[in-house]
Amino acid sequence: MRDSRQALSYILSILFLFSLWWLVAVWINNPGLPGPLPALRSLVKVGWPELARHLYISTYRVLGSLALALIIAVPLGLWAGRHPAFDSFLAPLVYLLYPVPKVALLPVAMVLLGIGDATRMLVIFLVIVNQILITTRDAARQIPHQLLLSVASLGAGKISLYRQVILPACLPEIITASRISLGSAISVLFLSETIAGNSGLGYFILDGLFRADYGAMFAGILAMAGMGLVLYILLNFLEYLLCPWQRL
Repeated sequence: MRDSRQALSYILSILFLFSLWWLVAVWINNPGLPGPLPALRSLVKVGWPELARHLYISTYRVLGSLALALIIAVPLGLWAGRHPAFDSFLAPLVYLLYPVPKVALLPVAMVLLGIGDATRMLVIFLVIVNQILITTRDAARQIPHQLLLSVASLGAGKISLYRQVILPACLPEIITASRISLGSAISVLFLSETIAGNSGLGYFILDGLFRADYGAMFAGILAMAGMGLVLYILLNFLEYLLCPWQRL
């Protein structure tokens, strides 16, 4: 029943967005903004082997960057949240580097690493790693110290405390940070793929714009939106599996 309601809410939200899109397209009446039905027809007619290749590359870049950020940020955040001395060293570094626009480092990364996947994934990683680290640290801080003492008194060691208490307690916030970071990752992905690239959905969309093929351009936009939607749903499913106490 809950799954049916959730599916219905997704359908209604998509229909609302498409209706709003149709109204704006009719009002503007410009070939550069086709309505949703012509855009969907273009998505069906466009060369799918080519679009699928770009979709696969973009998905790989986003998931690879997100996985790398989680592997590095989660352990650091958990440790900083439970060890004030380490946090006092790490926090100033994070706060000094966080406001720096990481996208501005894209040309530097291209000079050092070339224009391949590593460059784009590095920039995405730099944008999202601090978001996950700060959220994880703050979640670890909120765990009552008495709870850890009571579990330790039962014979749990430090590794067991992290594996059985601290990490599970922080998992909902970590997944929430992953959702937020996913939006940032897709935005940076688009920008990075439009600069000196020849693959990915960002390149596909910009190529359609330069050729005045607005159908292909919107096919790429719809593919990127669909990619984001599927990844968000996967994160929700991951939370459902890993955090059963969060289920309503």
